[in-house]
Amino acid sequence: MQHPSHLQGISLVSLAEEFGTPLYIYDGEKIFNQVKSLQNAFSAAPLKIKYATKALSNISVLKLIKKAGAGVDAVSIEEVRLGLMAGFIADEIMYTPSGVSFDEILQAVDLGVMVNLDSIPLMVRFGETFGGKVPACIRINPHIMAGGNYKISVGHKESKFGISIEQLPQILKVVKTYNLSIVGLHIHTGSDILDAEVFLKGGNVLFEAALQFPDLKFLDFGGGFKVAYKPGDIATDIQVVGQAVGEAFQAFCEKYGRQLELWLEPGKYLVSESGYLVVKTTVVKETPTVTFVGVDSGLNHLIRPMMYDAYHDVYNVSNPGGPIKEYTIVGYICETDTIASKRQLPEIHEDDFLVIKNAGAYGYSMSSNYNSRIRPAEVLIWEGKAHLIRRREEFEDLVRHQIEVDF
Repeated sequence: MQHPSHLQGISLVSLAEEFGTPLYIYDGEKIFNQVKSLQNAFSAAPLKIKYATKALSNISVLKLIKKAGAGVDAVSIEEVRLGLMAGFIADEIMYTPSGVSFDEILQAVDLGVMVNLDSIPLMVRFGETFGGKVPACIRINPHIMAGGNYKISVGHKESKFGISIEQLPQILKVVKTYNLSIVGLHIHTGSDILDAEVFLKGGNVLFEAALQFPDLKFLDFGGGFKVAYKPGDIATDIQVVGQAVGEAFQAFCEKYGRQLELWLEPGKYLVSESGYLVVKTTVVKETPTVTFVGVDSGLNHLIRPMMYDAYHDVYNVSNPGGPIKEYTIVGYICETDTIASKRQLPEIHEDDFLVIKNAGAYGYSMSSNYNSRIRPAEVLIWEGKAHLIRRREEFEDLVRHQIEVDF
């Protein structure tokens, strides 16, 4: 795998020295091109891309994704508001909550975004409140196990997400009872899906259910395209998937009797490979069995290795030509905090800069202040210029909302 020392002509080391470490850096050109690659791959059908904001929700990144021609998939009312702040109009935002209070649903309707209903009780309350006055979408659970990790496989039978396809008769009864205006059906089977077959399998569930809804405007296939994380990884062949799904979709539209829109909700696919987390080594600690390298970051900034057992490629940008040795890279959090285990890397010294790849998706967005640590800065590179898009937190940010009680 390639290990860049520069992005768009800008040195990663120079950025780390200028903005400090740890530092999230995003290659805006990569994000823009990923949007375009999806648009090209699915050109056989009328496509609308709804970026899964939870992957990386910085407003500047959202503005760039809007510039590339995509919309927004939001899972919270806060993400809806971020999308609106970034310049998206309400019609470009899909709101897909899970188990939220009805007050949040009311706020979403008031803001004018498309609401994705993911339970029968929510359908009933939505119907009691709005009848057929507010168009909505229904999230179907297709009972398909797919994805790279059980925690991100969300379309299987025991998942909390969506309404079971086996409950379609109940769905239809609620729609009829309240005269609901259902304009879209949605599925999302999981993340890290390689094969067109999985998307087609989910698509067939959607197609069959869609015949029961005469007023649809779109079918939403969710996201879940796989990107390469480790050497030898196979990524989703987006052209193959796009052609197969596009053709099946168009064939269904002929059967349905009307042209619908095909919606996708990629997150990781658009931003993962754009992101680099630059950290600084604090100690090289040799034991009888392992050589640990401590760095000035940890699971509070990138939780994926510990939460999902995820592999992130790491390289030494300070000493790329050094002799190869085996290291285990660990964070500074007071927990087992392994970033990379037993990796063959050029010799590492204290104060070297290490780069963690594929850090664009679910990196900063899942970060925390655990151990009362502050969160890093974010930099976006666009057209050969580095833009600071989030300042590094300071200690004052940790206590800003605390209220001291005198004892």
